[in-house]
Amino acid sequence: MKTIKKRVLGAVSILAVSALTLTACGRGDASTDAADGASPEGGSGPYVAIVSKGFSQQFWVSVREGAEAAADELGARITFDGPDTESDVEQQIQQLQTAMNGNPDAIGFAALDSEASIPLIEQADADGIPIVAFDSGVESEIPVTTVATDNYAAAAEAAKHMVELAGGTGKVAVVAHDQTSLTGTQRRDGFVDYIEQNSDMEIVDIQYTNSDVLKATNVTNAFLQANPDLKGIFATNEASAIGMITAIDELGRKDGLTAIGFDSGKGQIDAIKDGRLDGAITQDPYNIGYRTVEAALAAIDGEEVEELVDTGFYFYDATNLEDEEIARSLYE
Repeated sequence: MKTIKKRVLGAVSILAVSALTLTACGRGDASTDAADGASPEGGSGPYVAIVSKGFSQQFWVSVREGAEAAADELGARITFDGPDTESDVEQQIQQLQTAMNGNPDAIGFAALDSEASIPLIEQADADGIPIVAFDSGVESEIPVTTVATDNYAAAAEAAKHMVELAGGTGKVAVVAHDQTSLTGTQRRDGFVDYIEQNSDMEIVDIQYTNSDVLKATNVTNAFLQANPDLKGIFATNEASAIGMITAIDELGRKDGLTAIGFDSGKGQIDAIKDGRLDGAITQDPYNIGYRTVEAALAAIDGEEVEELVDTGFYFYDATNLEDEEIARSLYE
């Protein structure tokens, strides 16, 4: 448990409709506020600046919706921003600096690079601004909490299903989204460790896509061309999974191949329904956004905050898509 210095705040009021509309309108509106270094207009609640890893992927849209719902229900003003691509660390660092310039009461931050942002995080700490890490942690003790899926355990669950579906022997490859964020390394390591410790399968290759669908397609194509006897492929996020599915489709290689993805989205759901994808791990992005704002408000009020807020995960396939708890976590 961590405790931060309590701040004295005025009465918290419900977020004004105008401010909610501003944050919900899309990338341009939220970015404009952040670019000006200004807190959102309207309302009188605490201001939480949120800097995510992206903006357009459905996962981040759902995170934003959860954050907006928490702001509405708990009484906060938020901005939500993220880089154009999940490989643009420099742009994200600039957005974090801009968020700090707006004098927020707290910051929610999903680091693309777990080390590159540390100087700014240290500056925020010196300025008395609590940091809530979400989705992916940072290599620092400064964040008051990390709101995230247990990505190592989630990837191990994907590996467990890979072993069962592929028969426990043969070659398997990994299409990983990056090797700089903690989500990237934990999902890679959770999958690889389980395979090596619990099966006779061989990890023949691991390649990185920077969450680019075209790169994921090319990487998967190369896997399949170099390994005609490949038994399985694991893709560690939505963009990597879509690229993996595309390459398998283009080469007509689904027969005898087990394909498992990570995250949700219409492309993966459709592929599971028609048998092109055997299953995937889904997080609960709406809950990640909601719990991030909730934790930020608790930190602002000086309340004790758990060091890790685990938002959970599920393995879903064609047999359980309609289950209530699974359906709630899927997004298109």
